[in-house]
Amino acid sequence: MKIAIVTGASSGMGRETAVQLADRFAGFGEIWLVARREERLSQLEEILPVPVRKFAIDLTDREQLAELETALQNEQPDVKILVNASGYGKMGRVGSVSTEEETGMVRLNCEALCAVTHMVLPYMSKNSRIIQYASSASFLPQPGFAIYAATKSFVLSYSLALGEELKGRGICVTAVCPGPVKTEFFDIAETTGRIPLYKRLTMADPVKVVKLAIRDSLMGKPVSVYGFLMKSFRLLCKTVPHGVILKIMSRISGKQVESPVNAVIDKTP
Repeated sequence: MKIAIVTGASSGMGRETAVQLADRFAGFGEIWLVARREERLSQLEEILPVPVRKFAIDLTDREQLAELETALQNEQPDVKILVNASGYGKMGRVGSVSTEEETGMVRLNCEALCAVTHMVLPYMSKNSRIIQYASSASFLPQPGFAIYAATKSFVLSYSLALGEELKGRGICVTAVCPGPVKTEFFDIAETTGRIPLYKRLTMADPVKVVKLAIRDSLMGKPVSVYGFLMKSFRLLCKTVPHGVILKIMSRISGKQVESPVNAVIDKTP
């Protein structure tokens, strides 16, 4: 049975990706939806035109994660698309956010992503796809959003290396790195800080971001960046020393720089 697996499917980019995959690919026997909020998964199941299997689990809990691993072992599916969309961010200087929140970002954004990828890989065949939601926050260290940006830099680096490793198996890995997107992410991020106005004015439509991400994945692109502004920002970060960029951003804001670019992934509570 050919399936897709989507983590972070209860909201935001994960939910939108599940919707678009179900609409575009009629060959899936099932789509496996993974997130903590079971009621959100049930609501999503009602609108998807393909059979769904729900996993209402916390990916940072090893015992709960074993539920997904056991299902894979029992069903032995052919996983054609894996989407790692679980993640969250908290704004604030290091130490101003609780230890649990700071380490939680690392556990969910990095450790859980690696764990899910590791357990799913044996069930992926040639011409399968892995879509990892990173962020344009991965392009530049971000005071005021330091840990989140660092976790997304990890996702980008990990995805690029993984893509090289899997070329021999014919499996494509795409890291999705958009800027601000209109999702629930901001409700969570702003519980510990305020998001600058210029981010709000440049937010992208999640439908368009996901559409490009899927297209870039099918085309075999290692990185998907939506929009002219974020593509320019990526080029800037490649050509100008990060210290110079951070200094300019600090002067623009009139104080110590906050995160110049936001991320897009919603926590899946």
